[in-house]
Amino acid sequence: MSQDYENQYQPPHQVEQGDSTGGIIPYKNGPALIAYYLGIFSIIPGIGLVLAVPALVMGIMGLRKRSANPVIKGAAHAWIGIIMGGIFTLVWGGGLVLFIVSIVARS
Repeated sequence: MSQDYENQYQPPHQVEQGDSTGGIIPYKNGPALIAYYLGIFSIIPGIGLVLAVPALVMGIMGLRKRSANPVIKGAAHAWIGIIMGGIFTLVWGGGLVLFIVSIVARS
């Protein structure tokens, strides 16, 4: 009889809670949140290239963290970081290359 009780008893399954903010601010997914802000601020000329590359990297890290634990939100923030980081890496990197080529061509 005690063996049947041991087989039937299972401890309560602990459910991991989501964000209390409803996923608006993914504070549990730091890389996605950092990627979002770096991607947004990569619009600024002069420091855009310095911010765009880490936004791209942190966005990828944020998506990996999200896929490892689906309860953690932040996929949209990570995608914004990836897209903005990718666009402004091309824009500011291309501008830097054109600037260097124009200086070399004048010499």
